[in-house]
Amino acid sequence: MKACVLYSGGKDSSLVSVLLKKLGYDVELLTAHFSVFDSWISAKESAESLGFKHNILKMEKKILEDAILLILKDGFPNNGINYIHKKTIETVAEKYDVVADGTRRDDRVPKLDINEIRSLEDKYMVEYVTLQGFGHRTINHLAENLFQIKKEESSVKNSDYETEIRFLIKERESEEIANSLFPKHFQTRVVGWK
Repeated sequence: MKACVLYSGGKDSSLVSVLLKKLGYDVELLTAHFSVFDSWISAKESAESLGFKHNILKMEKKILEDAILLILKDGFPNNGINYIHKKTIETVAEKYDVVADGTRRDDRVPKLDINEIRSLEDKYMVEYVTLQGFGHRTINHLAENLFQIKKEESSVKNSDYETEIRFLIKERESEEIANSLFPKHFQTRVVGWK
């Protein structure tokens, strides 16, 4: 059975990809792209370092623009990122039997709640697979035993939704506004097997 993993190149989406492959799924990694900035490049490099097929999922720029309006209105990125995540999952669910991502139990965003998950599975007749039973410490333990990991400050080198959001906000508003909405933080990127 074919499984699509929404892939950022981080340890969480890499871990769910490996688990699905070990369970016999035909795994394809997809990184959402809104044609604003080529944020998918590091995810492609991470996928290749693990031996996975990687593709770019071209999404409508309007989805990104609508998310940015939400973020600017809220003064906080959570609702905008969740909006993009839900739209991306719905797009993928139309084409695949299994949709997966690296969200885990203690994530705040992106994340679907249980009712959104049930609705997605029923509407599209898909299996939705996440790491929601796993906490941060467990994911770190598993990933550190499997992958070579690079810890980087969140920036335009990452392949998650935040990258293109930041880029467009900087372009349309200012770098100061983008930085105030996304304070300095660090993310991991998988660069190979251990």
